[in-house]
Amino acid sequence: MSGEPRPGLHSERTRLAWVRTAVTMSGSAVGAAGIAVRHDLPGLAVPFTAAALAGAVLLLRTGKRHRALERTLRHGRPLDHRLDARIAWAGALAVAAAALVLVLAM
Repeated sequence: MSGEPRPGLHSERTRLAWVRTAVTMSGSAVGAAGIAVRHDLPGLAVPFTAAALAGAVLLLRTGKRHRALERTLRHGRPLDHRLDARIAWAGALAVAAAALVLVLAM
């Protein structure tokens, strides 16, 4: 066993939660964009596409965020997660707003 303390599994659970969030955001946004296009509402595909891209960015950043979290837990420093939270909120708001318009338009 190495001399470094193992921070535990909570960082792994956090990483998996971010992966689930990113995949769900991307997948649902792509599906909703397809529905919008099939119902002749191509303008609604734009916010859904933005949400899908936000999910993809979150997924790509997962490894970097996980390594930063591991370092933070080992050294007891604060973790700056504001950028990822803002990306997630922007994607979620884009999906919510476009979904509301889609439901009202149908």
